[in-house]
Amino acid sequence: MEKFTKTLRGYDPNEVNAFIDQIINQVEHMVNDIKVKNNKITSLEEEVANLKHKLEQYERMEATLNRAIIMAERTSEQIKLTAHQESETLINDAKRNANRIVNDALLRAEKTEMEADMLRRNVTIFKRRLKEIIETQLEMVNDIEKVNF
Repeated sequence: MEKFTKTLRGYDPNEVNAFIDQIINQVEHMVNDIKVKNNKITSLEEEVANLKHKLEQYERMEATLNRAIIMAERTSEQIKLTAHQESETLINDAKRNANRIVNDALLRAEKTEMEADMLRRNVTIFKRRLKEIIETQLEMVNDIEKVNF
């Protein structure tokens, strides 16, 4: 606490005025510090509000990305399922076509074998008839020789 010197009418006015000036300076300095701190608080509050806003945006983006990931996973599963079904269909079609081709080949082979058998029989019949004709001709030649001599 400040002590003032006593004079005739009370305290020394110069000391009191100096003290008051000192207090005014300290109060002004404190007021300025309070203003600076208030400005800093306001600035920090604005920054906090801005950060909250950004956080909300990021949370919305995260939710959107999560939904997109879930949708992509579902789509991927659907594509896999569709591809599997299509592959099964293709495999079944290929098996049916292969069976049809094999059956056609077997039928053609059987038909060719039947035709070959028929050709063998026809050749055998043709040989027999040709042999009979030749034998008949030979007999005729022999008969002609008997008649001439």
